[in-house]
Amino acid sequence: MKGTARLLGLIVLLWSFLFLVPSPAPAADPIVIGVPTSLGFLEGAEGLNAVNLAVEEINAKGGVTIKGEKHPLKVEALDIRDAAPGVPVPEALLGIEKLILEKKIKAIVLAPFRSEALLASMDLISKHKVPMLATTAMSPDYGKKVLENYDKYKYCFRVCLDAGYLVGYLKGSMEYVQKEYGFKKVFLMHQDVAWARATANGLAGILKGAGWEVLGVESYPTGAGDFSAGLMKARQGGAQVILPIFDMPQSGILVKQWNSMKVPALLLGFISPLAGPGAWKSFEGKIDGAMNLIFEIGNVPVKKVPKSVAFYEAYKKKYKKDIEAGHSPAPTYESVYILAEAMEKAGTTDPDAVVAAMEKTDRQGAIGRIRFGKNHQVVFGNDPKETAMAAMIQWSKAGTREIVFPDTIADVKIHLPEGLKSAK
Repeated sequence: MKGTARLLGLIVLLWSFLFLVPSPAPAADPIVIGVPTSLGFLEGAEGLNAVNLAVEEINAKGGVTIKGEKHPLKVEALDIRDAAPGVPVPEALLGIEKLILEKKIKAIVLAPFRSEALLASMDLISKHKVPMLATTAMSPDYGKKVLENYDKYKYCFRVCLDAGYLVGYLKGSMEYVQKEYGFKKVFLMHQDVAWARATANGLAGILKGAGWEVLGVESYPTGAGDFSAGLMKARQGGAQVILPIFDMPQSGILVKQWNSMKVPALLLGFISPLAGPGAWKSFEGKIDGAMNLIFEIGNVPVKKVPKSVAFYEAYKKKYKKDIEAGHSPAPTYESVYILAEAMEKAGTTDPDAVVAAMEKTDRQGAIGRIRFGKNHQVVFGNDPKETAMAAMIQWSKAGTREIVFPDTIADVKIHLPEGLKSAK
């Protein structure tokens, strides 16, 4: 009997210890971030990589702290194919709404690729009150709609540059070329999509007013694969600069034809396949002298902006490859941090509170200093200590990308490709 009593006493004692030892706290619910975009395109694919890199870094530190509780971030991506030829905007919108409803997302980053889809999504975002940070589509109408109807569209932000800023950087580059070499004749070629049309048409008027002779503005549908007719017109008109504006993969053919036709003009603008370090090999080293705008620093490492280098190297370490896109990855990476910081400052994931906190963003990041204007567009300029920035690169004979504009971050001066001489 005594033995039985002792055994029962031991069992009771053990149970009491079990109840005294605190059980591990249950994991906090994750904060789900949606990434609906065109994942089959370079900017979409590398933008998603940038999201995952930022999420991994934030989660490694415990996640997002809200009222003392740490919430991990979780990514839900969907290929809405809005940049693919022939895909109607309503189909892309259905994908976005499906993501919002089924995955219970708290915010969207990267967002639709095409401006047509981004603008159409604004009513959907307003309906569901989901903060959205766009980092690819560039139509200025996005910010205009925020200003015109703030209460409805206040959930919409943009971290990449818009077409207006793009025009400003291209104008600045053209002014520099005009001053250095006396060039006055330009031929513009652009993709027939909203942001590229706005950029080309805006530039044509601005350049005319600045003393340039605009020989022509040639438009090409998405998916076009032959640019020889436009290049012939540029040559016949005596163009000293050809200014292309394209984000489609096929635009690389333009570069090959420019080279094979030996058109004696400086190629200065934006062609997506020309942006990354892999272009030298892709084009068999035949792009010496070509100039390409990198829409946001960080997509190219800038020595004078250490955080741009840190992001670029972290991306390269994680994915074992360079960033090839000149647009999207760096501002997308920063968007995750903007969102996480806003939620922590707000102490909630409530969309109205998060929006109010994001409006006060003031962050030094991979793209420079990040602050939003009243139109919820990140402010871009030429001083990385004060604004976000783009950078004009030029391919060198050594196969490297050299930053040539703006002069606040430039490494070298512009050089002319073989066969083109100064007009001075």
